[in-house]
Amino acid sequence: MKGSVIRTVEWRNGTVVMIDQRLLPMREVYRVYRDYRDVAAAIKDMVVRGAPAIGVTAAFGIALGAKQARASDVNRAFDRVCRTFAATRPTAVNLFWAIERMRRAFAGAAGREPEIVRELLRQEALAIYREDIAANRALGAYGAELLPNTVTILTHCNAGALATAGYGTALGVVRAAVESGRQVNVLATETRPFLQGARLTAWELKKDRIPVTLITDNMAGHFMQRDITCVIVGTDRTAANGDVANKIGTYTLAVLAARHRVPFYVAAPTSSIDLSCKRGADIPIEERAAREVTHIGDRQIAPTGVRVSNPAFDVTPHQLVTAIITERGVARPPYARSLAKLLRGEARAVSRKATAL
Repeated sequence: MKGSVIRTVEWRNGTVVMIDQRLLPMREVYRVYRDYRDVAAAIKDMVVRGAPAIGVTAAFGIALGAKQARASDVNRAFDRVCRTFAATRPTAVNLFWAIERMRRAFAGAAGREPEIVRELLRQEALAIYREDIAANRALGAYGAELLPNTVTILTHCNAGALATAGYGTALGVVRAAVESGRQVNVLATETRPFLQGARLTAWELKKDRIPVTLITDNMAGHFMQRDITCVIVGTDRTAANGDVANKIGTYTLAVLAARHRVPFYVAAPTSSIDLSCKRGADIPIEERAAREVTHIGDRQIAPTGVRVSNPAFDVTPHQLVTAIITERGVARPPYARSLAKLLRGEARAVSRKATAL
């Protein structure tokens, strides 16, 4: 296996094309977007999800918005387009990282002809896309070094090709481990309420012929007592101190892992590390619609009018994180020091040669 061939989002002939993840695993439908506002709506409505994929999609959407704008209105239109994407989802820092990169590219093109500005923005978006895939592959290789030759990995939500431009973060580690010849088995939690594990992770791994067993969220403790070698999850934002915001339920798994002395790894491309955010308590947590909890698909499963709380993410304290795997190396505690050095490029001070379990 040479990595997944799943194409999550692409720039194609002046349009943005993405797989509609709401319809998986039953239908594999690719949607074509010609208006940046529709791309922003696709992020908000979960056509595309996963922090790195959201960042890449926003970059493509901004390039598309610049392409749509009249030559006389490019400057004002660009700011409006960026603000539209910034308002889509609050937790994933990759979104704001990508917007900032596109803003810098736009500033660097100041005074150029509109067509040149549009092309420079398109090239920047494509660079973000290519860099994401390269980062995931490098991250996967570092993560694979942490694993023994035979390993059972528990993962939560979907941090695979579908959550990125390709290959994946947590599932990038899984793919790299398989490619290196390790015997890998994955347990995927269903991940209520949006069922990203059941619908997306199980679909991805089955498509790539990687052994996967689907379990309900409340089975994790049972299997932690028996079979789990390690837990590997992704992240939507990692604070400077190593606190990790990820899909709701991640904190529960981290507590279980600590109780059973199971290593808990976070796969975090550097684009998802936010050094301006000192601790997890400062990370904004998105609250999503009650219907995601009261319904599965179109079927209602809860009493009409019942009060619902639906935070999309929780925060895992850094004390519960064994290591944070990035494309520049593996960071270990104290994270306030190791993450800062990684982002400054001082990878020598971080464990680049991981220790096997």
